[in-house]
Amino acid sequence: MYRSHNCGELNASHINTEVTLAGWVQKSRDKGFMNWVDLRDRYGITQLIFDEGRSDKTVFERAKTLGREFVIQVKGTVIERESKNNNIPTGAIEILVTELTILNASLTPPFTIEDETDGGEDIRMKYRYLDIRRNPVKNSLMFRHKVAMEVRKYLSDLDFCEVETPYLIKSTPEGARDFVVPSRMNEGQFYALPQSPQTFKQLLMVGGMDKYFQIVKCFRDEDLRADRQPEFTQIDCEMAFVEQEDILNVFEGLTRHLLKEIKGIEVEKFPRITYEYAMKTYGNDKPDIRFGMEFGELNEVAQHKEFPVFNAAEFVVGIAVPGVGSYTRKEIDGLIDWVKRPQVGASGMVYVKCNEDGTYKSSVDKFYDQDDLAQWAKITGAKPGDMIFVLSGPTDKTRTQLSALRMELATRLGLRNPAEFAPLWVVDFPLLEFDEESGRYHAMHHPFTSPKPEDMHLLETDPGKVRANAYDMVLNGNEIGGGSIRIHDKATQELMFKYLGFTAEDAKAQFGFLMDAFQFGAPPHGGLAFGLDRLVAILGGQETIRDFIAFPKNNSGRDVMIDAPSKIDESQLKELHIKLA
Repeated sequence: MYRSHNCGELNASHINTEVTLAGWVQKSRDKGFMNWVDLRDRYGITQLIFDEGRSDKTVFERAKTLGREFVIQVKGTVIERESKNNNIPTGAIEILVTELTILNASLTPPFTIEDETDGGEDIRMKYRYLDIRRNPVKNSLMFRHKVAMEVRKYLSDLDFCEVETPYLIKSTPEGARDFVVPSRMNEGQFYALPQSPQTFKQLLMVGGMDKYFQIVKCFRDEDLRADRQPEFTQIDCEMAFVEQEDILNVFEGLTRHLLKEIKGIEVEKFPRITYEYAMKTYGNDKPDIRFGMEFGELNEVAQHKEFPVFNAAEFVVGIAVPGVGSYTRKEIDGLIDWVKRPQVGASGMVYVKCNEDGTYKSSVDKFYDQDDLAQWAKITGAKPGDMIFVLSGPTDKTRTQLSALRMELATRLGLRNPAEFAPLWVVDFPLLEFDEESGRYHAMHHPFTSPKPEDMHLLETDPGKVRANAYDMVLNGNEIGGGSIRIHDKATQELMFKYLGFTAEDAKAQFGFLMDAFQFGAPPHGGLAFGLDRLVAILGGQETIRDFIAFPKNNSGRDVMIDAPSKIDESQLKELHIKLA
């Protein structure tokens, strides 16, 4: 037995108890005649004391050789600590050590294993197994476990059955690039790693499983950023004999359950807004509604006033930013430079100061009088002391630019409180979106999403206006989950493939197995998938997902700890019938 107790559980009630502990040396303080060692494991820290007058001489001398991160086992007696530490659960006691065993020595770690470490991100990723010993990372992984357990409990209590689906599957077009895996036994052929279990969960509904879920790895070969990884985890769910309302109720319930059990927060019914309203009001389909700054469309009151920039624009739109009417010209110019960056792409920005006395001062005073600017304030909801910022240009592009500015200003003004949670549903997405580069329509979600029945007739005449039976759950400006009612009959699925530009032969080659299944009594079904990594990060009050993943990749998709991806032997390539160009 390496330990009788862990390093976080001993307290004053254990005084005079003989104990055995094991863990890592956090730090050592050698005072000559007395040596204190902080022993750490996953559960906490316990102080050890080696006393020249009370400890065995050999044990006392061996303690002087201990370095940071040595793995040791000690036996001793729990005694009362003279200088108590009220910041830790074990701060009232210490262990007078009688036996010391060095289980493994350690090199000096490349960074300090402390909450506030001196290690940069690159070096911590290279030695991730050391980084996990730090409380911030360890606690993030334990938090993820807690969320996953609550998900399993909630869904299992509703009769959902967890079913595993394959990782080695057929390559199918789902939006991102597939990771492919060569098959040694089938020369010249490849598996793909699943971007999601989409077709398999639909087949499980055909199989009569009724309520399925899976906490599952998915893989997408796409460019990375802070909230993306090439491999990520979904809470994947599907239900048979349901309509959209059934699914929204179940997974709104799951999210409320998590907020209550994990964060102690009660949330009533989630607001629901349409995709069209989200774009018109916030400029994106995953709005953060913890703060206002809703868009005000200004074409009618800003055009035809001799200001050529607005007159030539397809769209003029503004937001009222609360309490920043006192911004200096330098601060305003800084924001103008921010929106002109390539990442945002605006050509400029107009501002209106809403003075406390009810007057207005604008960068376009030459073209607009006080009555004009008062109309802008009314439309944007601006109050005295606020500032209105206005962008113009092509409609979609300008909305995207103003949305980016809205989020940036909210961050600067401290309006995105990570301890506040504002969930909502976005519904009635377009079924299709037109891609200028390829000159054809693509599925906004995926090819298996059902159109709204009342919009089916528009597929022939105006496919861009067909709405999908699709929905996203948004939390604090992040899409944390999305899904749809699926197509469940062969004729409609064939029609969908046709409008997506598939030939009948291509559709059969890619998805013949699914359309065949639809001919054997497929029930109406639909589902939803949450991004577990992102959900956990938001619940944990963080913007990025990396610290909630045990062994993440960097922004280049590399695991710098194990140096992957890497080259493989020529013999392996030959066995797989692969030649490198």
